[in-house]
Amino acid sequence: MRIDLHTHTRVSDGTQTPTELVEAAVASGLDVLGLTDHDSAGGWAEAERAASQAGLTLVRGMEVSTRHTSSWGSRGVHLLAYLPDPTYAPLDAHLQRILDGRSSRVPAMLERLRGLGIAIDIADVRRASDGTAATGRPHVADALVALGVSGDRTEAFDRYLKPGRPAYVERYAASLVDTIRLVREAGGVSVLAHPWGRYPSESLDRGSIAELVELGLVGLEVDHQDHPPAQRERLRAIARDLDLVVTGSSDHHGTGKRDHELGVNTTAPEEYERLVELAARSAAESGRPAPEVLAP
Repeated sequence: MRIDLHTHTRVSDGTQTPTELVEAAVASGLDVLGLTDHDSAGGWAEAERAASQAGLTLVRGMEVSTRHTSSWGSRGVHLLAYLPDPTYAPLDAHLQRILDGRSSRVPAMLERLRGLGIAIDIADVRRASDGTAATGRPHVADALVALGVSGDRTEAFDRYLKPGRPAYVERYAASLVDTIRLVREAGGVSVLAHPWGRYPSESLDRGSIAELVELGLVGLEVDHQDHPPAQRERLRAIARDLDLVVTGSSDHHGTGKRDHELGVNTTAPEEYERLVELAARSAAESGRPAPEVLAP
């Protein structure tokens, strides 16, 4: 069984529709697909229909943008939330504030780009972000590509849009602690996405992860393209020590991210089964009508 639990569509910053993603997953030989658009369940309904027709098992989730403060300092953390009830009002309001933060910084980024002599406006970004829950940096990058300013999304980020680059603008990110709590209250389960992929391991060490487990964290995304082999082994040891689920995934964005092809990393069936069992337990404890895994 081949299981990929972290993917994106055009509802956030991927380049495929939910239907196209499901079709690509089947073509890639996947048996189980996790749909985890940023801060949104907006692609679930279309993916459900496509997965049902294609005979693919679908795990509905989202990747929530958060920030965590510890003794090391403050850093961004992406949290994979699997099978929460998206109609739970506190979680819905939490996600909407994050989405509003994504969209609200776009005008400031465009102003900075124009200050660099680049002729770009909001209409260019809207053309690039058609169908998304909120516009953001990836869509500004796609607009730069369409205008011929950058060769691809990666180049646009590296030259203009990453932290420290001339058009980067900070945005609101929710508290990691609050998000783990809300996901649990909504009947879902939380897994840290690529925890050491963008920051040094000291910024989210074993002690910090153990504290998050006490709050309801159930897993670590260990096998990810941003983690070299040595990091994966260290994370796997932490997960074993803390009895956490170990996941592996592609973080696929269609053509929007290099070297993240569907199935490039996968989750072991026994770890997937643990995740599903923990989600069922969380749903029962919450009393929420949380979604279940959709099996053919």
